Amino acid sequence: MIISRTPFRISFFGGGTDYPIWYEKHGGTVINTTINKYCFITARYLPTFFKYKHRIRYYKHEETQNIDEIKHPSVRECAKFLNIDKGLEIVHNADLPAQSGLGSSSTFTVGLLNTLHALRNYMPTKRELALDAIHVEQNLIGESVGSQDQTAAAFGGLNRITFDSNKNIEVEPMIIDHSRYTELQNNLMLFFTGFARNASTVAKKQIEVTPQKERELHLMKEICSEGFEQLTNSKIPLLEFGKLLNDQWEIKRSLTNKISNQAIDDIYQAGINAGASGGKLLGAGGGGFMLFYVPKENQNAVKNALKSKMFVPFRFEVTGSKIIYHSHPED
Repeated sequence: MIISRTPFRISFFGGGTDYPIWYEKHGGTVINTTINKYCFITARYLPTFFKYKHRIRYYKHEETQNIDEIKHPSVRECAKFLNIDKGLEIVHNADLPAQSGLGSSSTFTVGLLNTLHALRNYMPTKRELALDAIHVEQNLIGESVGSQDQTAAAFGGLNRITFDSNKNIEVEPMIIDHSRYTELQNNLMLFFTGFARNASTVAKKQIEVTPQKERELHLMKEICSEGFEQLTNSKIPLLEFGKLLNDQWEIKRSLTNKISNQAIDDIYQAGINAGASGGKLLGAGGGGFMLFYVPKENQNAVKNALKSKMFVPFRFEVTGSKIIYHSHPED
């Protein structure tokens, strides 16, 4: 039996420039971090005395005779990609809900690939894990997803990630003074809007309009470069980082009418009015989690203003996807 633990991510800047339709022509850059909220995948080879060959448990329960019958697209395509021929039992658990803007679907795929590799007694590199997950989601499943979520989940940590026209991916850990790193963590607040959505559906619309939104996406790349400077230059007050999140959000929400709506705008404005210097909706848009940068002295006011929404404390994490349990059948 194998158990993997894979972190969810928070994206700060550059989201949208990590879609292949964009970075294969213009290059893309994002800044994101993984957090201490996780997806857990348990897998084992299923004994042959059951009446079915594969048993998959997530929010649904599947029992099938062959891999092609598995309805969960990531489970089906990951198993086929790795040429699994034995019966599988796979169980999914997570700290946070799916369709929440924290890269949950890609986190699942990365964690599942890591688990299945371990089941086959192979340990992939972080880069291999990221590239495999991108291939499975974009090419085998055909999802409308970018490439930052898989990379973040595999590598872990606070990073600047660049994508070039040759599909090369460069992961650059952010070097930040410890006190500044702590201040950044302490001033970020995460709230669940309560609206779940299918990220691929929202992203599909954004991909469709990408050719008409070159000016906005170039601006988002510039903001990402400015965000890197603000985070790594200890002379710049972090309050400016919060304001830059606001600039990023204003551009992002203008890309399509599916990214925001009146309810999301009201939540965002309530946070700003209560003392947040900036923030953004995480993920493709349409719902999920809202992130705010809030100076310590204003955090109680923001909590009160958003008391109808679930506040989720978190910390950064640096490990990425890892195997946390491995036992052989004879153990």
